[in-house]
Order: sequence, then C-alpha cells, then structure tokens
Amino acid sequence: MDTNEKGLTLIDRFLSIRKHTEDICAPLKLEDYVVQPVVDVSPPKWHLAHTTWFFENFILSPNFKGYKEFHPDFNFLFNSYYESQGKRWMRTDRGNITRPGVEEVYAYRKHVNEAMKQFLANEIGSELMPLLELGLQHEQQHQELLVTDIKYILGHNPTFPTYQPSEKKTSAKAIPLELIKIEAGNYRIGYNGPGFHFDNEEGEHQVYLHDFEIANRLVTNGEYLEFVEAGGYENFNHWQMEGLEWAKSNKISSPLYWHKNDEGWNTFTLGGLKPLDENEPVTHISYYEAEAYASWRGMRLPTEQEWEIAANGYGDKDSGNFAENKSFHPLVGKGNQFFGDCWEWTQSAYLPYPFFKREKGYLGEYNGKFMINQMVLRGGSVATPKSHIRSTYRNFFHPHLQWQFTGIRLAKNSL
Repeated sequence: MDTNEKGLTLIDRFLSIRKHTEDICAPLKLEDYVVQPVVDVSPPKWHLAHTTWFFENFILSPNFKGYKEFHPDFNFLFNSYYESQGKRWMRTDRGNITRPGVEEVYAYRKHVNEAMKQFLANEIGSELMPLLELGLQHEQQHQELLVTDIKYILGHNPTFPTYQPSEKKTSAKAIPLELIKIEAGNYRIGYNGPGFHFDNEEGEHQVYLHDFEIANRLVTNGEYLEFVEAGGYENFNHWQMEGLEWAKSNKISSPLYWHKNDEGWNTFTLGGLKPLDENEPVTHISYYEAEAYASWRGMRLPTEQEWEIAANGYGDKDSGNFAENKSFHPLVGKGNQFFGDCWEWTQSAYLPYPFFKREKGYLGEYNGKFMINQMVLRGGSVATPKSHIRSTYRNFFHPHLQWQFTGIRLAKNSL
C-alpha cells in the first residue's frame, strides 16, 4: 500500500485529514452549525457535507462498483459551484438548509469514510491519484474556511462567545521594521517539480524584476492604529476611488473585529474579546485597506512575483504560525513571517500564468473560471495547514473581503 514521506498510508492520511475537519467543529454548539450571517460565510454544517460530497460525487459514485449514494438530494444541496454537476442550491441561501440535520450530516461523513476505506484498501489506478489528492487538498482548504467562518459567526454574536480558551498573553515585541533589498534581474516563478500543486500555479516562467525593497515582517496592529487615529479612513489621497466608496458605504473605519470602548481598542479572537496587542500583526483587512495604508506610509504592496522571490530567499516555513499551532490568532513573529500568521495581499490581479491551460470538464472549474476581479494573496495564515502551503501557492479573494486572516507586507521601489 502506498505511503507518503511521513510513513502514513493513503487510508491513514485520508482519515487524518477528515478527522481534523471534525476536530475544528468539536467546540461548536449545535446552533453554531447552521448560521450564515453573510453570503461569504457558509454554515459549518455545509462545509462538513460539501467536502464529503466531493469524495462521493467525484471518486466513489463513478469508480467504486456497488457504492450506494447516501441521499439523492445531497448533490443538489452540497454542490458548491460545479455547473457540470447539475443544479445546485444558491450560495446565498445555504443557511436555509435546516434539514438534513447535523446528526445526519455526520452520518453522511461516516458513510462516505467507510466506503473510501474499502475503496482505498485496493490498488487504485494512477489516473485517479491526482483526483484523490485534489480531494484531500480541497478538504484542507475548507478547514481554513471553517475556522474563518466560525470566527465570523461567533464574532457577530452580541456576547462574543469563546470558541477555545486563549493562551496566556506574552509580552513579546515586534522586531524593528527593516527593508530587504532585492536586486534587479530575471527570476523564475511558478511551480516546477514533483508533488501536488494547483493548476493556477502552472507553469513556471521567467519574469524581470527591477530593484525593490520588501519589509522583513508584517505590519503590526500598533502601526495600523496610527493610520486609523490619523484619520486614514477619511483621507481620500491614499484610497482608490472604489475602495473609498466601499469604506464610506459600509461605514468601515477599522479592521474587522476591532471594537473601541472607554478603556481603548479591543479585538475579537477565537478566545473571546481581548485588548488589542499592538505588537501582533494586523489582520482581517481588505485589499482596499491594505493598499490605502501602504500609500499612507509612502510605500506600496509587493507584486506576487516580488513576494515569491523574497519568500524563496528569506522565508522560513518551519517558523510559521499555522493551523497546527492551534492558536488561530496571528502572533508576534519569529523570523520574517513570510509563511503563516496572515495571508498577505499583493498588488497583483489574479490572472493566468503564461502556459496555463484550463482543463476540460469539472476539473477546469476548480480555479480557472475565477480569474477575474480578484487579487492574489500569498503565504498562508494561522488557519492554513502547514503541509498545504508553499511559496508558489496563489490564494485569491475579492478586494473588499475582510473575513479571512489577511494582513500587510510593505514594499517600495529602490531609488
């Protein structure tokens, strides 16, 4: 039976990833599973079912002889955006799926897990391995979405309930912000080599970069607070027109989860409402806010090409604050923070690389059709599994979104 570099069999790895999804949900109350406060947040119950649907629909039903579908309505209810897989329930109304209940969704997961164990106990064809790996990576993506969606659900509860107890506060100080100089030249970016990668990381290609400088760490809460208290949200000189209109129309005047009372600024964490630690990285900000802050500081955001080259040279994935740490909160950084803590906005639009080819059928719906009106983020966050990230990984979101663990790294042109 196939094993990976850690000695896990394919079945063990499958079950380990599936268990981690359920471990994330373990602290929830029953009512937490079904809430959908906004369109971008899916109920935890839906994530549990959708990741299960992926294995049932794409692997078991077409490939495992004798497999019995768990419920005929589940393809309609838990298909996310695959037009090729038939009609589906609207994303905006996932919170209306009160039935099936949570207990039945867990029974669905158990049903599919047992079938997958039987399926994987036999030798599977090499043509199915990429699809199985995609299913596992897909579930890890939803583990991150689960954490951020749970935070949004609890963070918009008027009592700010605790998901898990927070660790004791440390008195660590952020290292001084310095700029790393990168010399001009031709560089290669994009994925090349064995191992899993998403299609949007293809293909490796050459880029020319002018001399630039990039910060040695993420922007902190204290540094961003200076922008807030200096009237940065009202200063049109530093905002793109669309971003300023977004901030005005939505009455945005600070990062998501920041709250001010008589004692000062607080922030909601999965450990509850806490005083704002000015040394920790600022997070839960939109691209609009990140770009405006960088302009206010007389700098800019890095391009994704600049970020990748700098991360390859100065990043240390082993020191990153990832999901395995179970802090689910950005911390005062160790090293240069290129990996973990916060997804870092870049000034690059999410577009296909040279040589990118959109696959036919449902696999072509995974990334390619989203390459419009979104911005690229790099590096992973506190909700990202460490094994899931690499320097070539391209995340992407619409520029107004704040609910992910998103932060800022500054850059500038060298004179």
